[in-house]
Amino acid sequence: MSWADNYIAKLLKGETVQFRPRGNSMVPLINSGDLVTVVMATKGTVKVGDIVLCKVKGSQYLHLVKAIDGDRYQIGNNRGGINGWTPGGNIYGRVTKVEE
Repeated sequence: MSWADNYIAKLLKGETVQFRPRGNSMVPLINSGDLVTVVMATKGTVKVGDIVLCKVKGSQYLHLVKAIDGDRYQIGNNRGGINGWTPGGNIYGRVTKVEE
């Protein structure tokens, strides 16, 4: 079981989730421990620059959409790192609010 499994399950049911991610890969957009609100991602709502809860190559991330090519999304952090490409079905939620 990975860190985001419970959040993903709720998002797939259409629920909005809130949690406090840890780590510094998204600073200053999201600081470690900030409260994020994530809504279910639906087709056509995710754009370049959005922060999404997703899975890339088996790992779960709360990272940025860097590029879109059809139904493929390039995911990366806010420090220049790229996680890779993932299909739209692996984009589970989109961050709508970040609070301290």
